[in-house]
Amino acid sequence: MGRMSAEPNVAASPVAPLWGELRYGGELIRLLADGELRAPRRRSDAQPVLLIPGFMAGDGSLAMLRYWLRRRGHRVAVSGMRANVDCAERSVSRLQEQLRAFAADCGRPVTLIGQSRGGALARAVAVREPGIVSGLVMLGSPVRDSLAVSARVLRTVRLVARLGDLGMPGMFSSSCRDGDCCAAFRADLSAPLAPGLHALAVHSRTDGIVDWRACLDPHAEAIEVDSSHCGMSVHPAVYRALEQMLSQSEEPAWSR
Repeated sequence: MGRMSAEPNVAASPVAPLWGELRYGGELIRLLADGELRAPRRRSDAQPVLLIPGFMAGDGSLAMLRYWLRRRGHRVAVSGMRANVDCAERSVSRLQEQLRAFAADCGRPVTLIGQSRGGALARAVAVREPGIVSGLVMLGSPVRDSLAVSARVLRTVRLVARLGDLGMPGMFSSSCRDGDCCAAFRADLSAPLAPGLHALAVHSRTDGIVDWRACLDPHAEAIEVDSSHCGMSVHPAVYRALEQMLSQSEEPAWSR
């Protein structure tokens, strides 16, 4: 783990071989075998968390992370997504409403954790709702170039966009890439985050889905792990980074 300072050429960098995504099972087994991570110390002042899944995934894809957070003492809300394929602007608007309601119910700001495309959506929400976001974690989120993905995934993206172009509801369309509908969302991906907001951008150089250099958000702390793309939500190193970040935010002000 560590902070990255290199300025990458995203367009020229390759994505790691897709077969590396087969590591997911082993990553999950290592997490379950780690007693300290599997049964974290419960925190009395754990902040609420909103989880947002990745492209084509639903809330069930983050079930292990949700379980871990709840064992740690967090109130956890989910996005309500069955598959993250809707127009980004519509998705962000709905997430803003969910965030406001959840923060009001909890009586305090919320930490946002999103995987892949979910992290990009979380970033846009954090930009728009700085007063009620206490932290931001992006797991393998290509915020610098949403199409910096493997060729197979890019074909799937284009297929979904084609379905959206044909009028299928709940799908993004080709205009979301360059059109006016998602112009504000695209601007949010590079906008500065609120001063003092602790943001993590987790990436893996062996990510078989996303070009890792597209995940290096200049406004966030870059954390490198040796993980598959899908496995970031179950990777022990990610949970250790989360434990450190969340513990720091839970410290009483006088002890900092």
